[in-house]
This record gives sequence, C-alpha cells and structure tokens, in this order.
Amino acid sequence: DIIKEQNRELRGTQRAISRDRAALEKQEKQLELEIKKMAKTGNKEACKVLAKQLVQLRKQKNRTYAVSSKVTSMSTQTKVMNSQMKMAGAMSATAKTMQAVNKKMDPQKTLQTMQNFQKENMKMEMTEEMINDTLDDIFDASDEEEESQDIVNQVLDEIGIEISDKMAKAPSAARGLPSASASTATTISDEEIERQLKALGVD
Repeated sequence: DIIKEQNRELRGTQRAISRDRAALEKQEKQLELEIKKMAKTGNKEACKVLAKQLVQLRKQKNRTYAVSSKVTSMSTQTKVMNSQMKMAGAMSATAKTMQAVNKKMDPQKTLQTMQNFQKENMKMEMTEEMINDTLDDIFDASDEEEESQDIVNQVLDEIGIEISDKMAKAPSAARGLPSASASTATTISDEEIERQLKALGVD
C-alpha cells in the first residue's frame, strides 16, 4: 500500500530529525561551556570563533523544528488522503450495489405488488368486519331473547303463575274444546298478565 509506505518513511524522517536536534542541543551546551571557559581566561578571539559556531548551530536547530513541523503536516495530509480514498472506495462499492439492485428491481412490478397487497388487505379487513358484525348480531339476539324470557318469568312469578303448572293443566286438542267457565278463567288470567306486564313496562 502506497499510503502505508509513505507513512513509514515520514515516521522515519521524523525520528532522524529528532536525533539530529538532540545532537545539536548537546553540542550547543558544549559550546556554551567552552565559551565560558575561554572568557575566564580572557581569550577574546577564541570566544568570537566559538560564538559564531554557536549562532550557526542554533540556526540549524531552529531549522530542525521547521522541518519537523512540515513532516508532521505531510503525515497529517497523508492520513487525510488515506481516509478520503477509503471513503471513495466505500462510495464506489455502494454505487455498484445500488446499480445492481436497480437493475434487478422492476418499478412496475413493485408497484403492482404493492397495489395487490393493499387490495388483498382491504378484502381481509372487510371480511373480518362482516364476520364480527354477524357474530355481534347473533350474540346480541341471544342476549335479548334471554333478557325477555327473564322478564316474562319475573312477571309470571309475581302474579303467581307457574308456566309448568299451566302447561300441565292446559287442555289438549284430543280432550275436546274447553268449557265456557274455563274460557272465562283463561280470559281473566290473560288480562291479568297483560296488566302486570304493562305495570312493569313490558309491551
């Protein structure tokens, strides 16, 4: 990989610059000590020569800082370029994938599939609603019939009539027609029942 190779070279250059700077700093301290020594002995000419060397050495040390900054900047730029290349590669792969998917996808077929799904879903909802309505009607009718029977039984209990007894005592067609007195009694009982039903609010 070119980017990795460049990064290795830049790191090597940075280490070399650091070693060179360390050597210059060591030499700088030695020159300073030598200048002090010559100054104590009063050797001005030697002090001037050593001072010029010290100035040149310090300039070189400052140059190492400048070069080091440039190397660091180049390393940063290399990392940025590497990141951009990776992003470009990812985008290229994504574009190829999207292109392949678009080739396989048929917009008309997809739209038709969605429309069919919506249509069948509506049918299912309508069928479910019809079934629920039918079940509600069945259970509601059963509840109303049971409630009506409870009311009738309550009324008959209040007027002292038991359905089972009346059914047992009622004349059958095989025994012939009821007598006039029996009809009168039956008529009175029916009127009484109707009156009690109206009193309870049952039409």
